[in-house]
Amino acid sequence: MQYAFSSILLLTILLAIGLVFFLRAASKDRTTVIDISSPLPPLEVLDGITIWLNARGWKNDGGDISRKVLRFNGKVSSSTGLAIFLSFLGGVGASCLGLVLSQLFPVLGYWPLMLAVFGAPAAGIIYRSRSARVESLELRLMNEKNGSILRLRAHRDELIAMELDLAKSLKLKSDGTLLSSPI
Repeated sequence: MQYAFSSILLLTILLAIGLVFFLRAASKDRTTVIDISSPLPPLEVLDGITIWLNARGWKNDGGDISRKVLRFNGKVSSSTGLAIFLSFLGGVGASCLGLVLSQLFPVLGYWPLMLAVFGAPAAGIIYRSRSARVESLELRLMNEKNGSILRLRAHRDELIAMELDLAKSLKLKSDGTLLSSPI
């Protein structure tokens, strides 16, 4: 019987490790650099992108005229639904670990079940604190001949949204790697 609980303890610890890696992946920085081109003049493209960014809550943070760089900052908030889900998973996982520990070490009684009290909010709190941060978006004008070529450095999801929303109106073209991600 003790052997069965030891193997369940191992599986429970592996599930906890999986939750830790999921928390790391959910709050990982996904900054990407991509080059886009447009046959439109640079001022028209930059104005269109600036208007779009301001509408999405990004604030102009200046730039560097000599390098032809514009910078924007925006606050990224965490997902409340994902925080609740992770708290639920943390609570269930901590409860399972507490049950296994109370069966392996009967001397402890049911005190290991108190792990659920700490495990439930811990996962959500860790996720919320790591994922809520200030992101930056950087636009650099690379070439002005025969249209515009811009190098964008930003969060991957923001670049995808920009490509989807502005592709037609500003005639933006990229290499397509952002929209053709493997599943």
